Order: sequence, then C-alpha cells, then structure tokens
Amino acid sequence: MLFEYFLSFGLFFLSTVAIVALFLVLYALVTPYDDYKLIFEEHNTAAALGFGGAIVGLCIVLHSALVHSVSYFDFLIWAIVAMVIQLLFAFGVTRLKGKLSFEASIVKGDISVGTLMALLSVAIGLLNAGSMSY
Repeated sequence: MLFEYFLSFGLFFLSTVAIVALFLVLYALVTPYDDYKLIFEEHNTAAALGFGGAIVGLCIVLHSALVHSVSYFDFLIWAIVAMVIQLLFAFGVTRLKGKLSFEASIVKGDISVGTLMALLSVAIGLLNAGSMSY
C-alpha cells in the first residue's frame, strides 16, 4: 500500500516536472525575443525576472490542479489548460507596442518591466488556479 503511494507521488511529480520542462520550451517560442540568449549570454535580469515569474505562475496553477483533480487524467487536462492560459498571456503581453512594449523594455534590460512581467505572470497564475478550484 505504501509503495502505491510512492508510485502515485512519482507519477504526479514527474508529470509536473515534464510539464514545466515543456513550458520552458514553449514559453521561449511564444515570446518574440530569445529568452535563453538574453538570460544566459547577455545576463539580462529583466528577461530572467519575466521568465522566472512565468515559471512560478505556472507552478501555482499546477499546484491547484494537483490539489483539486480527482484523477490523473483530470490533472493532465487541467495542467494543459493551465499551461495554455499562461502561454497565451505571455504571447499577448509581449506583443504590446508603443509605451507598453514589454518586448522592447525587456530586451533593453529594464528591470522594472521584467519585474512587472513576473508579477503579472504570478497574478495570472493565481487567477488561473482560483478559476479551477471547483
């Protein structure tokens, strides 16, 4: 019986890690700038903050999906919905132009905009998580 609990834990934990890994790839594809280059080559703190906030936002929602799901399949469905919502948010906000251009500000390394991006991602994650607590 105890072994079954460990297997269940492993299945859910490894699944969430895989979902986060997939999110890392997809997030970099939906943003109009090269997140990894900005972070790892140019040491752009604004990009790191925005990306980190996106990861935390997703993990908040994944936590909610883990807690509220009634089965593994139910969890997977909500996890995919959560990831899509977070990615749609990132896609939309990084496409704003003019004074509200997150893209230009993050590429430039504007830490205040990177912080705002992070906090908005966390806020969307909280709203996303709250919306699935049926």
